Amino acid sequence: MSSGPAGQVTGSSLCPSLETAPRAPLRRFLRTVDGVSIDAAYDPAPGAFDDPGGSLAIVVAHGFTGGLDRPHVRRVVGVLGRDAAVVTFSFRGHGGSGGRSTVGDREVHDLDAAVGWARELGHTRVATVGFSMGGSVVLRHAAMHGEAADQQGERGEHAELGGHEGRTEARTDAVVSVSAPARWYYRGTAPMRRLHWLVTRPAGRVVGRYGLRTRIHSRDWDPVPASPVESVPLIAPTPLLIVHGDQDGYFPLDHPRMLAEASGGHAELWVEHGMGHAEHAARDELLARIGAWAASAAG
Repeated sequence: MSSGPAGQVTGSSLCPSLETAPRAPLRRFLRTVDGVSIDAAYDPAPGAFDDPGGSLAIVVAHGFTGGLDRPHVRRVVGVLGRDAAVVTFSFRGHGGSGGRSTVGDREVHDLDAAVGWARELGHTRVATVGFSMGGSVVLRHAAMHGEAADQQGERGEHAELGGHEGRTEARTDAVVSVSAPARWYYRGTAPMRRLHWLVTRPAGRVVGRYGLRTRIHSRDWDPVPASPVESVPLIAPTPLLIVHGDQDGYFPLDHPRMLAEASGGHAELWVEHGMGHAEHAARDELLARIGAWAASAAG
């Protein structure tokens, strides 16, 4: 692994005139520390170009098989973007990004590059909001950058992100994890058993590539990354919100409860009545509450 900076912006497509189209999204290809090209977009908030450094940026991390151009992700951007700038990106192996999906392992580098871009654009406040796989990634990323990780000497994973300099550049001010698993290799529900077939079987990966437009890595994790529940204790004092639906068909309620318990009282837990799984199930009203929480928690 490279020990270079947290993320470098390379290449450009769609760079509109700020005078003629202040609300048009910017598109960039970001380069991760391990050399993967990540397709990313920046939707400025109202007035963001007048005062970019004083405005909040929310970085959205989509779920497995998602992508920045998927309609459900654009809906999330539309709601969160009412009062904040929003950075979206496609994880590796998804959409226009390069590489192959590692289903939550190397994806921390993709998020790191996106957060670093938000900082480069002048935002002094950055919150991450992740869904399902993206929810596990925002937890691991925040743990790698957290003060608790430094104090406890937990440098194993986040050493790859470039030491103190990289962590400062891509640190987050608030974290929201929606519909995330607490532990790896969970197969307790039918949807998760289907997902494991998709990821682990050659035939499943063919279905993923051509049916779901997701290119999946064929190798097992080596080493196994820290699980979400192992990451949560290292996030404090960064504000943390855990959101989960009581009708989630992928991960039952013991997952968010394990995450909240692991925080030692630091995390806030919202169990949403009638909500299913991830972006598709998140109502506009919930997304608006998440955006308001992020704006308040990020300072």
